[in-house]
Amino acid sequence: MSRLDDTRPFIPLGVAIVTVSDTRTLDDDRSGDTLAARIAEAGHRPAGRRIVADDREALRAAVCAFVADPAVDVVLTTGGTGFTGRDVSPDALEPLFEKRMDGFSHLFHAYSAGKIGTSTLQSRATAGVAGKTFVFVLPGSTGACKDAWDGVLKAQLDYRHMPCNFVEILPRLDEHLKRGKLRGA
Repeated sequence: MSRLDDTRPFIPLGVAIVTVSDTRTLDDDRSGDTLAARIAEAGHRPAGRRIVADDREALRAAVCAFVADPAVDVVLTTGGTGFTGRDVSPDALEPLFEKRMDGFSHLFHAYSAGKIGTSTLQSRATAGVAGKTFVFVLPGSTGACKDAWDGVLKAQLDYRHMPCNFVEILPRLDEHLKRGKLRGA
């Protein structure tokens, strides 16, 4: 079972939020607000927040800008994970992943199914590593954002979480890029 090791220090991460929507603004972005509140409550640093239209190129550019920012360790996107024509978040962002995190989708759906049953199938939530940054592509509903944070992310983004967590591997996410440079690639 997982547990918190209180002998380890909490390490705050820089977490950016990108809301994908053609209609929301910062004034009415409840899902982004929910994530921002949970990030702050956990003790992490807000590293930026944007609202981007349901457009592949605009979304990819926003996430790439956060990935390139050394103050950003994690990017959370919310919205655009469904099956309609405007839902493009996984399609736009998965090509950026050097490594996919298939387990995130499985855990998210398992946790979410306990709350909304089979309706969880209507999300293509995904995650991966781009450069040295974790990217989580979450549904746009406030409930789904709560499920993703409470059921998966809060624990994995806490260095004290045992037996392992994302924070302890964060410094090694770009080893493959460094090795390639050393070999002249």
